[in-house]
Amino acid sequence: MTEKKFQGTNINNVKLHNQQVVLLSLLYEGSLSRVQLAKKADLSNTTITNLVGELIQEGILSEDAEIELEPKSLRPVGRPRTGVHLVPDSRYAVGVHIGVGLFRVALTNLYDEIITNQIHEFDINEPAEKVLAQIVESIEVIISESGVGRDKILGVGVGASGLVDARSKINILAPNLNWHNVPLQESIQNAVNLPVVVDNNVHAMAIGETYFGAARGVDSMAFVYGRTGVGAGLIFRGQVFRGSTTGAGEIGHMILLMRGGEPCRCGNSGCLETLVSEPIILRQAENIARRNPKGLLAKTINERQDLTLLDRIFTAARNGDKEAHQMIDERAYYLGLALSNLVNLFNPELILLGGIFAQGKDLFLEPVIRTVRETAFGGLGEKVRVEPTSFGWRAGVLGAAALALVYFFYQQE
Repeated sequence: MTEKKFQGTNINNVKLHNQQVVLLSLLYEGSLSRVQLAKKADLSNTTITNLVGELIQEGILSEDAEIELEPKSLRPVGRPRTGVHLVPDSRYAVGVHIGVGLFRVALTNLYDEIITNQIHEFDINEPAEKVLAQIVESIEVIISESGVGRDKILGVGVGASGLVDARSKINILAPNLNWHNVPLQESIQNAVNLPVVVDNNVHAMAIGETYFGAARGVDSMAFVYGRTGVGAGLIFRGQVFRGSTTGAGEIGHMILLMRGGEPCRCGNSGCLETLVSEPIILRQAENIARRNPKGLLAKTINERQDLTLLDRIFTAARNGDKEAHQMIDERAYYLGLALSNLVNLFNPELILLGGIFAQGKDLFLEPVIRTVRETAFGGLGEKVRVEPTSFGWRAGVLGAAALALVYFFYQQE
């Protein structure tokens, strides 16, 4: 049994905590008066005045001109209260999303808005050291071309594919990259001389949506991402639920077919990943096109070279290819079953879908929601909201930048 530890705090930590309350309040609410901040934070007007004064001196907050922040009927007689708000470009963060065969690097402001970004492909057979060197080079180029001083950059957030130990900052296992025990934080931090925080890429996406996207104000949320594999980031009261060994959220290895399922790279058979991931959809579509070479799917695959192969399949389904549509419906059914199990276990208020599920949201969403509502226990499926990510393709890199913003600014330790 792990020993339960209780920790006290000191006056410096109290001040830091109160500062974070102010910053988060302004992030969520926009412009607030000092009196409104004091009420929301349950702090004295004097404490708020001192905190706000220091943050204005540091250039992090700015004071509005005299504006009406509340109806006249609700404010005391006298001059209108002035508000304070975050200065978005007072500080920045770098986000790095490491996927399978590509990585994205972006510089964002305090609202997690992209200032500049780059996308690079890499050979998954290359050693991790070479890929990390390319990432470091891209980070340096992004910073240099932005013209932002390094003193204004809070740090680097890295969201990586595979099993990442958030404590040791090591990528323990990324099967699709053949990475084992890669020291992500150490390698990047030593090279760029900036603080680095590392997490699983889907956990990072979940954090990004929680603080800057569709999951603001939501107590419990699951972000489910599908691409080469399938993973989930589980959020409870603003924090990632990691489980006892940081392995929580491996929804892609939920076994749905006990007998007759396809072998999975994890060693089991019939996992969700063998039923709904991008490689499976591509293979199923190629089989359909081979059986019906004159059909709409085959024609779209052959003629629409301007689209990725996955988008050609989605396009054919949208345009009326019945076999392609039925195949995607079946994938959505299995995804819906997995989400129904997730609802029964975790009972989230919101489930956000990213990756291929957001890319084909018009094809996946309706059958997924229907399956969740039909199969979740006790009507729980009726209460959960299932929506596509609000960030689209940017979910990975914005999530990575959100890691840095949260850990080095809004909730720094």
